[in-house]
Parts: sequence; C-alpha cells; structure tokens
Amino acid sequence: MRKKRSDRNHIIYQIRNKETEEFYIGITALKGRAYKWSIEKRWKQHVSRAKTETKQWTICENIRQYGETSFEISILEVIRGKAEAHLRETQLIKELKPHLNTTSI
Repeated sequence: MRKKRSDRNHIIYQIRNKETEEFYIGITALKGRAYKWSIEKRWKQHVSRAKTETKQWTICENIRQYGETSFEISILEVIRGKAEAHLRETQLIKELKPHLNTTSI
C-alpha cells in the first residue's frame, strides 16, 4: 500500500551564498531514500525559476546576480509529515531570519 503524501519525510534545507554568507531555508518532499537527488532536483527548480521567470524574490535575484556556482546546499533536518515539516520550517525561518527568504521591493 502506498503511503499518504502527508506522511512522507520532508527535507528542510539551506541554500547558502558562499560569497555573501546570506542563506535561504526551504522544504522539499523526500523522494524514496534519495536525499541528494531530492535536494538537487529542488535546487534545479530554484535555478530554473531564477533564469526563466521575473520573480522579484531575493533568492532568485541572488542566483541571477552571483550565478548558480556561488551557492551550496545542505540538509538541516529531515521531518516526518508534511504539517510537522512546514511548522518546523516556519520556526527556523523565524529563529534564523534568512535574508534570502524575503521578497525584493
């Protein structure tokens, strides 16, 4: 029997700009046991959005300005359950105040 989507493991990750030390905190669903694949796929989505869309999100602008090789991505936590993972992501954002999670004006 297939697991419910809300019961999957979720990865809370950090994208850090190696030049500015600014960072972004995000979340993605874990696909099977492939932690690295899940994170890489999510990173590619961020890069694609920065290159093809005109979003005024700070993470997108930062990728456009510094280039994708100026960043590193790491796993902060793995949380079981979608609601729990989103709650923890929100807590981390409030605690750590990542600059790249903001929207440019």
